[in-house]
Amino acid sequence: MRLIFRWAVLAVAAIIAFGAPAFAQAPAPRAATGGVISSVQITGNVRAELETVRSYLQLKEGQPYDPAAADRSLKALFATGLFSDVTMDMQGSVLVVKLTENPIINRVAFEGNRKIEDDKLRDEVQSKPRQVFTKARVQSDVERILTIYRRGGRYNAVVEPKIIKLEQGRVDLVFEINEGDVTGIKRISFVGNEHFSDGTLRGKIRTVESAWYRFLSSDDRFDPDRLNFDRELLRKFYLSEGYADFRVTSSVAELMPDRDGFVITFTINEGERYKFGKVEISTRFQGLDPDTLKGFLTMSEGDWYDADQVEKTVTAISDAVGNLGYAFVEVRPNLRRNKQDLTVDLNFDIQEGPRVYVERINISGNTRTLDKVIRREFRLAEGDAFSTAKLKRSQERLKNLGFFQKADVTPQPGSTPDKTNLNVVVTEQSTGEISFGAGYSTTGGILGDISVQERNLLGKGQNVRLGLSLGTLSTLINLSFTEPYFLDRAVAAGFDIFRTSNDRQNIASYSDSSLGFALRAGWAYSEHTSQNVRYTLKQGSIYNVQPWASPIIQSQAGDFVASEVSEVLAWDTRDARLNTTKGWLLRNAWAVGGLGGTEYYVRSTLDAVIYQQLFEDFVVSIGGSAGFTQPYNNTTLRLTNRFFVGGDNLRGFAVGGIGPRDSNTTDALGGKYFYTGTAEASFPLGFPKEIGVTGKAFVDVGSLWGASETTNVLDDPSMRIGTGVGIQWVSPFGPIRVDYAVPVQQQPYDRTQNLRFGFGTRF
Repeated sequence: MRLIFRWAVLAVAAIIAFGAPAFAQAPAPRAATGGVISSVQITGNVRAELETVRSYLQLKEGQPYDPAAADRSLKALFATGLFSDVTMDMQGSVLVVKLTENPIINRVAFEGNRKIEDDKLRDEVQSKPRQVFTKARVQSDVERILTIYRRGGRYNAVVEPKIIKLEQGRVDLVFEINEGDVTGIKRISFVGNEHFSDGTLRGKIRTVESAWYRFLSSDDRFDPDRLNFDRELLRKFYLSEGYADFRVTSSVAELMPDRDGFVITFTINEGERYKFGKVEISTRFQGLDPDTLKGFLTMSEGDWYDADQVEKTVTAISDAVGNLGYAFVEVRPNLRRNKQDLTVDLNFDIQEGPRVYVERINISGNTRTLDKVIRREFRLAEGDAFSTAKLKRSQERLKNLGFFQKADVTPQPGSTPDKTNLNVVVTEQSTGEISFGAGYSTTGGILGDISVQERNLLGKGQNVRLGLSLGTLSTLINLSFTEPYFLDRAVAAGFDIFRTSNDRQNIASYSDSSLGFALRAGWAYSEHTSQNVRYTLKQGSIYNVQPWASPIIQSQAGDFVASEVSEVLAWDTRDARLNTTKGWLLRNAWAVGGLGGTEYYVRSTLDAVIYQQLFEDFVVSIGGSAGFTQPYNNTTLRLTNRFFVGGDNLRGFAVGGIGPRDSNTTDALGGKYFYTGTAEASFPLGFPKEIGVTGKAFVDVGSLWGASETTNVLDDPSMRIGTGVGIQWVSPFGPIRVDYAVPVQQQPYDRTQNLRFGFGTRF
């Protein structure tokens, strides 16, 4: 047996040693004999011309068959997209090319789509009627459709293409769509935050967690671009709070296993909190004294580090030095962190920037807006010294116009190294709007509103508006026109034509109306300071005077003509007009009547308010108003030119509830002098911040006195005080506020009102 086994092993080894190479080197069977091609026969083509097919073949009659050339021919024919299958075969000396053509698309349809219209999907897909159907293009269209739905937060959407075969090589292409539900944000969490809670950081980013009350918002849907924006918002917040070493190490969005929502996790590194150390200004310009620029510093040694203040200071110093005649200026904020004492030394180094001039400003994309409307928003002109700060402000001003969806400004090399071209690319958007509104307030009653407005009339940047406001207590019809750059200067000029009527029966047993026009102009001295002048000419009337009204009111019944020149100077640093958290507002107004007409008076008012955020979501404000009005030329001050106090400016009291009053009829007569003051605290009530519900606590003080008449008139200048609480909701339908106030100090004849309600919206 051992001998037999040894002979068997030797036999196998011999086969492997001598037989395997022979098998390995055996040639593959050839598809053809390799002979000369006598003719080329093409079959299966219906729409494709024979010569078109032959043009893609690299094998010709009279040539020897070449497998490599045949392979290249196959690839070329497939690349045309005309054929779903191609085969080549040598039958004797004849090369047979068999084709299966792709069908032609007869119609592209969409089924199951309710959230996105057919036209929008049809514009997105590449498959069109009368085109050749290809599987690759259809698959690409499926991905495009899914991308659209994902942008809208529907990550569960499913798209299945269906082919309906027709005669003559045509097909209908139908995309069956299951849109699915919106894939919201289930949870947003933060890792590494020690000094700020998750709730605080959620309030600083744009993305929010899904909730039932966010049905009008899309911020609770996952958007990768918004996630990158959130990273930047977190960075800006921490840098403004003094955390100079802050970093977002990662931001991850994970789709939950059941695909019904995302979980977003931000991993952050807060670092230490720094204060400003030494703050200095240095310069390399001869004759420029750095001490003269220290007034532009917005920070002091010992303040918490704030990157926003650094950026604002750079802009302020750049503008100031440029105004002194230095054309090429570059302000570099050089920071040096002192990790031992946690301070940041800051040196604003004023250097001479590169000597580059603006050669051309090229504008494209504005099919409607005139070039000059865009150019006048630029802080740079052709021939000016190039400034990065001015370029940035120019782009911001373009975006603030509201005329464009997108406004990009990019510098490009000019004809020489010391010149640059600014390429401006804009995408226009609709600037016309029609709005309807409804509301109610204790002061104005039920109110309906409709307006038609065009903010970019004929592409010239002009604003025209026609508004109609109808209420139970007041009516206003107004046509206004504004030219933002009158005579190509930074002066906004315009006119108003108006018709008003007011029902004052509950206050003083009369009604009044006016019809007139106004010419106005306004300009800005700086970012926060502005001035407006106005001339108004109107014909008014006091009518519907009741028989039981005060004799003083009855004596003023009838028509009058008022010709008034007025001026308003304002300084406004508020961060927002609604829900203000910080800033000042100072406003002084003067008006003189008597340049024609029947009314002669001088009127002045002064308003001031300051807002300060004490800590997170807790804001206090203190403000006040005061004014006087005086007749001259031996005339009587008409009721429409007097002050009335109560209601919104003195809560706890009715409209016109304090001040001079007829002792017999109790009609309000108005006064010549007034003042009001308000101290208010705004605080959260425990609702999610994005709902916009805040609580209010306030104390109002005020007085009104100085009746023109003295007979049978109650007139006491003593202070009135009201205090109370309120709630405000910035709803999707407009701001809603309810206040409950109690008079603390009053006169027996004052009219009080505890509950005040206001609601208004435009949509």
